[in-house]
Amino acid sequence: MSHADVVIVGSGVMGAATAYWLTHLQPGLKVTLVESDTRYEKASSSLSASSIRQQFTCPVNIRLSQFGIAFLRDAEQHLGLPEHPVSLGLQEPGYLYLAQPDQVAALQTAHQIQKQAGADVALLAPEALRQRFPWLNVDDVALGSLGLSGEGWFDGPALHQAFLKKAMAQGVQRLHDRVVGLDHTTSQVTAVRLASGGALPCGHIVNAAGPWGHEVAAMAGVALPIEAARRTVFVLSCPEPLAHCPLLIDPTGWWLRPEGRFLITGAEPLHTEPDLPLEPNWLEWNDEQWASLAHRIPALAALRVERAWAGYYEMNTFDHNAVIGPHPELHNLHFINGFSGHGMQHAAGAGLALAEWMLQGQSHTIDVQELGFERLVQNRPLRELAVIG
Repeated sequence: MSHADVVIVGSGVMGAATAYWLTHLQPGLKVTLVESDTRYEKASSSLSASSIRQQFTCPVNIRLSQFGIAFLRDAEQHLGLPEHPVSLGLQEPGYLYLAQPDQVAALQTAHQIQKQAGADVALLAPEALRQRFPWLNVDDVALGSLGLSGEGWFDGPALHQAFLKKAMAQGVQRLHDRVVGLDHTTSQVTAVRLASGGALPCGHIVNAAGPWGHEVAAMAGVALPIEAARRTVFVLSCPEPLAHCPLLIDPTGWWLRPEGRFLITGAEPLHTEPDLPLEPNWLEWNDEQWASLAHRIPALAALRVERAWAGYYEMNTFDHNAVIGPHPELHNLHFINGFSGHGMQHAAGAGLALAEWMLQGQSHTIDVQELGFERLVQNRPLRELAVIG
């Protein structure tokens, strides 16, 4: 097979975004995406709740979200094609974190970090919450944190397809195959081995394999602390409209947001073993969960569960943060992995940062240096505390 300048393992949103930025910044670069699931039936890009927030505790994640929301607002300008216009249905009602008395200090600390990073967020006392959201029970709430702008949700699969189509229009090739091995020396990867029996020589390789990123890394003898962590999303109908409903994060750990005429919700899983079957765990919907939702939103006492689906977080068990950039020894092996549930919203910025790092030696637009692989080697975690579910 012909030599590729860059082989990207995985053409989900991270692989597609990286391919788009590489060929946008350097037209004519020979980039090949290798993908075994070209219908994206198991891809997190297809199964994500596709929301975006600036309420993180690591400034680098806030920077990625700030770039991301600006990109989403202008997605047609960036990714639109004459035959494929981009419509992402972006809505920005914000995120609302609720805190009980013992959680107030942590919420205030996070708020200071967010404000210093330029996030448009406000702390609201219970009375202010009642005025804004009269359908919300805040009798046991001491404080809320609301994103006033730059937070909301969008059509994630549409964003993924837009990145993919634009990248291919820029000359990126997609190969329907599966990577089964990496040929490498002590300093570089030289070729990608394919299930079809061939080998694809490459100048650089990008691990964008999502929940299976650790398997690709292991082919080069590299340990990557990524697990496929299943999360179930339940689709609800509610007889009463919830005016101006944001994405709500309850003190007990569940989240909820509108999705068209329905609501979607999820919570921390009952089972946390990796690689569980990619199907909903209906045991996570029980009387206790229903009671908790109805306590917070009394109208949900009359809810109906319509359906459910499950997807994988590519959970970085080291510190719940992404790994972006080159390996310190295998210099042409690059990572864009481990986003731990916030990958869809960070894909645009992460893909650009990695493309700049590969082509220009560092990420200029968004500084993601602290997300580099070196912190794993040095046992220096950068912990993100605001991980939902």
